Amino acid sequence: MMNVFAHPPAGLQQAPHEIRMLAAGHQVSVREVVLTGVRDKEALMLAFLSGLGLTHSFGRNWDALYDVLTDPEQRPPRFALVLCDYDVFRRRNRQLSAQLESALLDAQQNVGEQGRMLWLLAEEPDSDTRHW
Repeated sequence: MMNVFAHPPAGLQQAPHEIRMLAAGHQVSVREVVLTGVRDKEALMLAFLSGLGLTHSFGRNWDALYDVLTDPEQRPPRFALVLCDYDVFRRRNRQLSAQLESALLDAQQNVGEQGRMLWLLAEEPDSDTRHW
């Protein structure tokens, strides 16, 4: 699989294996948001709060998420957001995942216009390491 960090971000992409090693080699900061078990917007916002290390003052809405991802004071210039267990989340929550993708893609575009980079990476658990 090609190294996603060797190219500018392009929408929601499949996360490479050994993502942290690849990211380190390209000076990309990585944060993971675990979507396992997320079934509603509140749980989704809590997953981002936890994954991004936000304070409880985080507004827990689409605008607040967009602001957090596009604020140069809060995010490094080369930043990868890894959405863990995204495929299952998307199948289970079609409308919510469409809203999430819209907010994330808008943020990615804004960050790009600032001359910075925001990779959006979907990661699936490996079949041999899945916990049942």
